[in-house]
Amino acid sequence: MTRTLILTRHAKSSWGTSAPSDHARPLNKRGRKSAEALGQWLRESNRIPDQILSSSSQRTRETQELMSVNAPAVFIERLYHASSEMIFQVLREAEYPTVQLISHNPGIAAFAHAIVTSPPEHRRFDDYPTGATLIAEFDIDNWSDLAWSSGTVVDFIVPRELLNEEIQV
Repeated sequence: MTRTLILTRHAKSSWGTSAPSDHARPLNKRGRKSAEALGQWLRESNRIPDQILSSSSQRTRETQELMSVNAPAVFIERLYHASSEMIFQVLREAEYPTVQLISHNPGIAAFAHAIVTSPPEHRRFDDYPTGATLIAEFDIDNWSDLAWSSGTVVDFIVPRELLNEEIQV
């Protein structure tokens, strides 16, 4: 059996806000547009998760909500600024075949690199910008069988590609 991971970094957040903490920072206008575009891309590609595991931060919650993929979401405090090892542990607890995991850099970028057999040929994969989304498949029966360097990249995209904007390095 195959397990599929949709690994998404939260969309662009607002730094110019009166949010009382980093955890409470919302998305900015571009981030909201990006999250909507990512959700549309997933729906049009027929890549809808069965379950969403997300950081508990405001910006990851908004990213998940604006993507409008009809799947149950669980907001997990351990995914807030999680290390790649913590993301690995949380994913091994997943219950459904196709899981979307939404979290933050630098942990999500490190995890993306460490979980696949080889990275996609995309110039933005290394820095994993806001909204970056990796789709990877794993030849396992259960997420508890997940191993490092075992995923096959199916796709990788950044919101600027969806919004027809020039990709900047």
